[in-house]
Amino acid sequence: MPLTHRKDLGLLALRLGAGGVLLAHGAQKLFGWFGGGGIEGTARGMEHMGFTPGRESAIAAGLGEAGGGVLLALGLATPVAGAAAAGAMAGAASVHAPAGFFAQGGGLEYPAFLGFVAASLGLSGPGRFSLDHATRHRLDRPATVVTAFALSAAAATVVLTRRNAALAAAEAAGPDPDPDPDPGSHTA
Repeated sequence: MPLTHRKDLGLLALRLGAGGVLLAHGAQKLFGWFGGGGIEGTARGMEHMGFTPGRESAIAAGLGEAGGGVLLALGLATPVAGAAAAGAMAGAASVHAPAGFFAQGGGLEYPAFLGFVAASLGLSGPGRFSLDHATRHRLDRPATVVTAFALSAAAATVVLTRRNAALAAAEAAGPDPDPDPDPGSHTA
């Protein structure tokens, strides 16, 4: 098997694996599948984590994960898919960052890894075994890469800046009179 085909098979395997995980993660938020909270439960969790408005934040995170995951798996609009998923995972990583790095302690390891994989696929391209390749890379051009990642970085910066301001305001206001009885049940 030629070396290029091996790389293309590796990219296909990576896209299917990462895309599937992202799809499942987003489906928890959007549809309540796989034990997720659906839009309403995720919206409450997002509000609790400082992402406001909660419903819009839940929809954006769910679409970034599920939509990005589907597109990555298909290898379609790969730069947009990778940038969207990486942006969504930046938000998730920010939630887990205070717990440190490792996932076993609630840290950012898992969302950061998914974000880096998605970004890497968006930057590297999907390989030969993809819809982008079949469509002659109409949605996978250098300008698309730059635009998608610039927009995703800008959106993530705005969202995280707003979240940090909301958390600082909540901290200044004092303790939450109705704390979440199970904050571990919500994931970004």
